[in-house]
Amino acid sequence: MPVISYDLPERFVAGAVGRPGDRAFYLQARAGRRVTSVGLEKFQVTLLAERLEELLDEVLRRSGGEAHVPAVTPSELRDDGPLEQPVEEEFKVGTMALAWDPDDERVVIEAQEVTEGEDDAEVGEDDPAIAVLRVRISAAQARAFAERALQVVAAGRPPCPLCGLPLDAEGHVCPRQNGYLG
Repeated sequence: MPVISYDLPERFVAGAVGRPGDRAFYLQARAGRRVTSVGLEKFQVTLLAERLEELLDEVLRRSGGEAHVPAVTPSELRDDGPLEQPVEEEFKVGTMALAWDPDDERVVIEAQEVTEGEDDAEVGEDDPAIAVLRVRISAAQARAFAERALQVVAAGRPPCPLCGLPLDAEGHVCPRQNGYLG
């Protein structure tokens, strides 16, 4: 499968489909009528958002504030809309990579299809059987992506006030109520 590339897409977001506790998470890019959705795990969404924030903060710090990196999300780039429908998963993400292109002042995100030998594969490897989504976005778009991604993850099940584990609609067996205080 070829590399699916987007350079400054009109929209690049993380989103979820389903009820809290049973959600499927996606990265979705759109340019014109072309839409690509790839599935990933909740923890991958969190890690990508956190690493994006760290990358942008580091670029800003190293440039002494000269780089065109906003410290916070520009309000005009906030995107609370739903994922583009229908959500058709191109592939499930295994490995991801993140980079800063100083020449274009762009963030490059690569999400590679999960493979059998995941430990041996490298993102961007030239294997035509492995699909890769490559998205190049501005620093401002990256801030907006990270903010939304963290909101999507936080919109899940609320935590138990005693143990911090997610509360299920069907009930919750709290370890702190069962003699376990660890």
